[in-house]
Amino acid sequence: MAEEQKPNQNRQKSIPPYMKAVSGSIGGVVEACCLQPIDVIKTRLQLDRSGAYKGIIHCGTTISQAEGVRALWKGLTPFATHLTLKYALRMGSNALFQTAFKDSQTGNLSNQARLLSGFGAGVLEALVIVTPFEVVKIRLQQQKGLSPGLLKYKGPIHCARMIIREEGLFGLWAGAAPTVMRNGTNQAAMFTAKNTFDVVLWRKNEGDGKVLQPWQSMVSGFSAGTVGPICTGPFDVVKTRLMAQSRSGDGIKYKGMFHAIRTIGAEEGVLALWKGLLPRLMRIPPGQAIMWAVADQMTGFYEKRYLNNAPL
Repeated sequence: MAEEQKPNQNRQKSIPPYMKAVSGSIGGVVEACCLQPIDVIKTRLQLDRSGAYKGIIHCGTTISQAEGVRALWKGLTPFATHLTLKYALRMGSNALFQTAFKDSQTGNLSNQARLLSGFGAGVLEALVIVTPFEVVKIRLQQQKGLSPGLLKYKGPIHCARMIIREEGLFGLWAGAAPTVMRNGTNQAAMFTAKNTFDVVLWRKNEGDGKVLQPWQSMVSGFSAGTVGPICTGPFDVVKTRLMAQSRSGDGIKYKGMFHAIRTIGAEEGVLALWKGLLPRLMRIPPGQAIMWAVADQMTGFYEKRYLNNAPL
């Protein structure tokens, strides 16, 4: 009888998807406010075809001098909203996928199932949240200057309306293919790596009642966030170029993901496919560190209070 109850007890020690979604969304807000300038610099570097910016510091300095310091937070509203919704969907859907892929008898999750869960969460977030929000964010970030009278897009809502009016509803999904590839690969690696680092470095398993210190979560999150940008650099550059170009009039230079890869490689060299890699590495791993520090504290509180009935 005791053996029959054991699997059920293991399943009870699983953090519900809604809790992971809430923890991820709050972590996303904190991350967006801290790291928006790096994202603006990354986007400008990726869109720079003439070599106007000499590097990260020169790009940030140039933007600040020419457009004011506030320009480094361009696109913050869609970026923060995007991260909040993205992390809620990512963390929640990954938890749902993991629940579906767990062994029905033991409740264990294999490494292959963890990878598939992460990939599925990445694909879902790319199609539902990431692509339309990043199209709006990138269109806002590529505009130079702060005077509303000189800008085509006055804000995120106006930008979305203009894109739909000029390019149709699917204009908000420009660059969807490379975004799916980037996010699917990133999340498959990130969730698997984060779990591995937690277990190896801190002997932390989900549901065991152990709450990581924020700095421990940051180490695991930072480490897990380093591999994806290197592997998915070309997808990110192509995604940015496809999202930035207007599909109305003569604005179409790249006809799709593979055409963009070939064109960029031929015109600018293969290394151009990794443009903006350093600011991505300055943004994504620290962003994951911040997000996981917040999310782990919230899920850790839930584990102690509701799964293990431990004193707080």
